[in-house]
Amino acid sequence: MKKLSTRIAVLLVITLLASFLIGCKKKEDTSTGNQETITKDNDSKDGDAADADSSEKAEKKEYRMYTMFNAVPGTEVPDDNRMLVKLKELTGAWAKVSWLTSQTAEERIGVMIAGGDYPDFITGSTGTPALIEAGALIAIDEYWDKYPNIKNYLSEEEWNRVRDKDGHIYLIPQFGIIQGKDMATYHWDEAFWIQKDVLIWDNFPKIRTMDQYFDLITRYLEAHPTTEDGQETVGFSMSTDDWRYFGVENPPLFLSGYPNDGACIVDPETETAIDYNTIPEAKTYYQRINKAFNDGLVHPETFTMSYDQYISLLSTGRVLGTLDQMWNFNTAQEALVTQGKVGKTYVPLPITFDESIKDRWHSPSALDVSNGLSITKSCKDIEGALQFVEDLLSPEMMTLRYWGEEGVDYMVGDDGVFYKTPEQRANYDNQDWVTQNLVNAAYAYFPHYEGQLADGVNAQDPKNQPNEFYELLYPVEKELLDGYGYKTFLEFLSADEPNESWYPIWSYTNTWNSDTDYGAAKAKITDLKHEWLPKAMMASEDQFDSIWEEYQETYRKEVDVDAYLDELTAEVKRRVAVARGE
Repeated sequence: MKKLSTRIAVLLVITLLASFLIGCKKKEDTSTGNQETITKDNDSKDGDAADADSSEKAEKKEYRMYTMFNAVPGTEVPDDNRMLVKLKELTGAWAKVSWLTSQTAEERIGVMIAGGDYPDFITGSTGTPALIEAGALIAIDEYWDKYPNIKNYLSEEEWNRVRDKDGHIYLIPQFGIIQGKDMATYHWDEAFWIQKDVLIWDNFPKIRTMDQYFDLITRYLEAHPTTEDGQETVGFSMSTDDWRYFGVENPPLFLSGYPNDGACIVDPETETAIDYNTIPEAKTYYQRINKAFNDGLVHPETFTMSYDQYISLLSTGRVLGTLDQMWNFNTAQEALVTQGKVGKTYVPLPITFDESIKDRWHSPSALDVSNGLSITKSCKDIEGALQFVEDLLSPEMMTLRYWGEEGVDYMVGDDGVFYKTPEQRANYDNQDWVTQNLVNAAYAYFPHYEGQLADGVNAQDPKNQPNEFYELLYPVEKELLDGYGYKTFLEFLSADEPNESWYPIWSYTNTWNSDTDYGAAKAKITDLKHEWLPKAMMASEDQFDSIWEEYQETYRKEVDVDAYLDELTAEVKRRVAVARGE
């Protein structure tokens, strides 16, 4: 935290002196953490000898308060959120969580580094490498012997993947840590998405290629030029702003039938990296988007709008399809549900270049070693902060974080299976109620397990509980799943294939900076894609080929592709060797 200026220090001294002079006694604070003192009236009974003097007794309890910043957009919850208060009472601590707004992660982290001012907890996102390089984070492995829930959260092999090049661990991954069995019912990652209403309207079609996808959008658009509330229907848009340019970045990889290694295609036979930016299939994808743009199916501001404008557009319910990561546009989904437009929310489709190619849009949960929760050097109570994380990982806290309180938010059957009453389901569907009562949104970026609770019976997330999933659906969602004969939305995509031992390789490139030849190559690739690909996709159809060739020529000239691919291949082989115990 920032040091007090001289003026503030003087004011503080005056205030403390005044408090002393009027006879108030302040208990000496021997803790190094922020303290919040809560005063509660004691229950008393008439005639109690202890209350004979008629004085009101008070019980004081101090709670440790920590600041937390997540370099991603998120949902603020009020300080009096019911479960936030409950967890505070049980753990003796709580976190005041803030989220990224109006800046990129790198910009916000850069401001922190420049000022040397950090919150107690931080999730740096793409700004994590800069935090480590600046020495802003504490080495968690120097403390964790006292905190078994943290130390045993990952296996030794997994922790070794998280270790920085100096041998220390500066972050705790929060996602993709499966306890027991994976219970996922939703796809949270990248895909081509289509509104539920569109699929129902077309009598539950099987959509497997881009041509089929845009043909469906064209036909629905012709039949519904405006929405029920009079807005102009939009065929397609996608996220293209800054680092969120998922529709621009890597669709050629997925459409070719490869999983989300992000930075490259990895040939499973040779374990070598391949640059998907220059393969023939890349041109095929961007040219097909170019055609859709010229056909009037793509929103004209898709490649120039900000992320907030994109979310606002999707939140209207008038965009039939998108290409994005679900977690990136889920706030729009929530807004649509709040408006009663559930049929305008989206499901993923198994689209590839050819129907003979098996889609790999969905992969089993994977460990992201490039990002996680860190404790900064500004934290004055490191051990207390670690104890808070330790407590939040306990079985009791995991249940409270995601299910709430037994008898209030859920019930337990004789077989130990959790379920919700109709009233509890209605509460769970009410976003305003959730914001006031449940804490999973506020504490989502604290480490947690996915899959099952520690009891091995119940899903960690109520939405993934088999007996609850279908009951929690809206009628239009039940109609859609019943029409396809599916039990979950994951069935729209192909079944999981096991992750390769190097997967995902993007978790390695997220640790790079531009000081290396391969890091500089990655930065140049990003710059060129931002410059050239929107230009190619918005060009007239007769100009596309010439722009594409100019882009490819510039790419070959300005990008050190060999340095980039050689480093990726070396990391692939290193991870494979580690997995083999070599």
